[in-house]
Amino acid sequence: MRKLNPDEIQALSRQIRHRLGSSRLPVSVVLDNIRSLHNVGSIFRTCDAARVEQLLLTGITGRPPRREIDKTALGAVESVPWRYFPSAGETLTRLKQQGYTVYILEQTNQSLPFYKVNFQFPAALVVGNEVFGVDEQLLPLADQCVDIPMFGEKHSLNVSV
Repeated sequence: MRKLNPDEIQALSRQIRHRLGSSRLPVSVVLDNIRSLHNVGSIFRTCDAARVEQLLLTGITGRPPRREIDKTALGAVESVPWRYFPSAGETLTRLKQQGYTVYILEQTNQSLPFYKVNFQFPAALVVGNEVFGVDEQLLPLADQCVDIPMFGEKHSLNVSV
């Protein structure tokens, strides 16, 4: 066994893109008031890796072009379709009208662990502010709240994870 060199990785990426064509995962990721531009850039990178259909930035979430976003996005701003909307609530309402199932990643009294959720597509996955999480006013718009069980000392992961 050996690690692939950069040329081999590029060739493998080209093969995968050729097989997938223009298809994307029917998931829209919605960022609700993310304050760190580095986190926004990292989320762009994750969305590129998962090949989600779009990234929707809302509220105070920073948006490109910004050096701090580019630093962690490493070019993913160019490969991930994205848009900005002032209101997360209006954005989720619009997505629901378009047939999306809305999943809010938040610890609530009715959240299900992610591994017990039977995800329906197209889906909107909402992640919230680094300190306050998803705005509580958005919870009624959720078809399901989802959490990632935490067993360590910390009760949450960084939003960019």
